[in-house]
Amino acid sequence: MHVAIGLVVLVASAAALAALARRFGVSEPLVLTLAGVAASYLPFVPAVHLEPEVVLLGLLPPLLYTAAIRTSLVDFRANIGTIASLSVGLVLFSTFAVAAVVWWLLPVPFAVAVALGAVVAPPDAVAATAVARRIGMPRRIVTILEDESLFNDATALVALRTAIAASAGAVSVWQAGGDFLLAAGGGALVGFAVAAVLAMLRRRISDPVLDTTLSFLAPFAAYLPAEGIHASGVIAVVTCGMILGHGAPVWQSAASRIAERTNWRTIQFILESSVFLIIGLQVRAILEGAWRSGLDHTTLVVSAIAVLLTVMVARPLWIFPWSLLFQRLGRSTTPLSYPTVVSWAGMRGVVTLAAVLLLPEDTPQLPVLKLLALVVVAGTLLLQGTSLPWLVRRLHLRGPSRSEDALQKADLLTQAANAGLAALDAAAGPDTPPQVVQSLRDRLTWRTNAAWERLGRAESEQRTPTAEYRRLRLEMLHAERETVLRVRDSGGMDYEILQHVLARLDLEESMIDRFDETEEERGEPLAAPAAAADCDHLRAAPLLRDPAEPDQCAECVAEGQAWVHLRMCLSCGHIACCDSSPGNHATKHYTATAHPVMRSVEPGEAWRWCYVDELLG
Repeated sequence: MHVAIGLVVLVASAAALAALARRFGVSEPLVLTLAGVAASYLPFVPAVHLEPEVVLLGLLPPLLYTAAIRTSLVDFRANIGTIASLSVGLVLFSTFAVAAVVWWLLPVPFAVAVALGAVVAPPDAVAATAVARRIGMPRRIVTILEDESLFNDATALVALRTAIAASAGAVSVWQAGGDFLLAAGGGALVGFAVAAVLAMLRRRISDPVLDTTLSFLAPFAAYLPAEGIHASGVIAVVTCGMILGHGAPVWQSAASRIAERTNWRTIQFILESSVFLIIGLQVRAILEGAWRSGLDHTTLVVSAIAVLLTVMVARPLWIFPWSLLFQRLGRSTTPLSYPTVVSWAGMRGVVTLAAVLLLPEDTPQLPVLKLLALVVVAGTLLLQGTSLPWLVRRLHLRGPSRSEDALQKADLLTQAANAGLAALDAAAGPDTPPQVVQSLRDRLTWRTNAAWERLGRAESEQRTPTAEYRRLRLEMLHAERETVLRVRDSGGMDYEILQHVLARLDLEESMIDRFDETEEERGEPLAAPAAAADCDHLRAAPLLRDPAEPDQCAECVAEGQAWVHLRMCLSCGHIACCDSSPGNHATKHYTATAHPVMRSVEPGEAWRWCYVDELLG
């Protein structure tokens, strides 16, 4: 009973604190950790001891899986060089940098120092994702941080196991290298195998409940066999999750995908919030244990500060040279601000505290090592987590353009709608009622227009036609539901029939398109009025001109990159790629030439954009 009450209080407190942090726009991990620290000193709060198995077997697989199924396999392939450099090279570099400092300052064997280095080396996927979501960074940076955090745990845990084995006996370099290859390759093979089996099962399951149950088993089905053969369970889970997430539109039904997204978002929120609160709750016990370890207190404080600084400095020392090397080799054209942000986004989290608990009880200075790991987690969350938004603003980095995203969404929906209309014309036969065909056409047109209306709306307009349709239909559904509930309360109809009718009403309400829900809640217009008179540059620019290099971005071709959409400068006709493309050459062209207006050259798009006034015309 005490355990059950404790879990209820823990989850409820974590959810309330996370909601409060979101309400005021502050870092959720930091708020939850500080709240846990404060609670650990309250007399009625029991001491919390987090077993490493709870984290490594119970928390880590689902947290990794929920991030992996939302990770783009295409983006991962495009950034695989950078991700490998961070998740393998940087982790090992940080491990031995910290090991050198610890070996110099503390009376511990070098193998133990390496073990601590492996513990504090990997940044945390939860912390990085939470900060990135809150402040809004360019998508390429977010992709790199999330993908790095998915794989660096594997490198750190393999290094930790090797260091623990070395502290107990001799371990050769060849044996350490073999262990790493087994962990990486074996984990990937297990992940592929589990994903293949689950994909085969999903093709034969149409019930969303059964499919979601299968999804809950997926991270553990990948993690446990991999760990059983001494491979990396982390890599197995991430590999399995990325494959299943990439193939979900083909293997799963629409109802199963919706159910899976909703359930995993809920699980992610509960686990993330609870984990950081638990970290804070352990602070008191770790501090007291280290303070009573018998080590000189001055040495203790100096060691904690030195390890924290080493962790924070090692990251830019590795990232900047590699960034310059990639640019020299022509494999990267990102501005200096990108590696600057990536080098500062090194917050540690739950894996670090779980890994330090894996150290054997007879490890020299174990209470001190736990304190050093705690200082790294708390220090990076406090120093880097709170200053990262300021750094992003200082470097003038922006998140994805809402107007650009809306344009791409409208363009993609138009392409899909054209394919749907072609399929309708091919499938409709002479016996098909004309009203059915027209109803389908109207529904498709309504959905596509909803996206384009959002772009063309002036600030003076209260609602688009689609938004008005949605408002009126929701009012109708509300009235229909009240009527059904009155019939239910009167007891005049079978309950199973009532439930079926209510489910149909709920399904229709959930299907009502909400393209601009977030922006409308904020009260922010997506784009400026479409009239060119609002901008001298738009008014002076031509509507169209002959392109200099039709159908391709010359810079992307030269750099071996793929573009997403093409734009044309209306001053010189230069063709360049959009902001969502890796090269971002349209913006770079404006920066170099100061030509103010460009327009889309994609089929079906006729909009122009002024860089100077940031207006859409």
